[in-house]
Amino acid sequence: MEAINDVHVSEPGLVVVDVAAADDETAFAFHTALAARWATTSVERTTREVGQPGVRLRCYLDLRQPVTAPGHSDS
Repeated sequence: MEAINDVHVSEPGLVVVDVAAADDETAFAFHTALAARWATTSVERTTREVGQPGVRLRCYLDLRQPVTAPGHSDS
């Protein structure tokens, strides 16, 4: 994976999430769960490291927005 850039964590509430999962489906399911609650970057692919099990995925979250539980509205 590429290095974390200072801009990715330049303010409180910005988060870099590195995911290690057994397979693509699990990694993408976790990203989908994060994206249901917070603003996240889109992800299109996972990476595999030679000699390491599973897959890796990186995304960036913005926790500064209000958190709303899935299926609930603020009204």
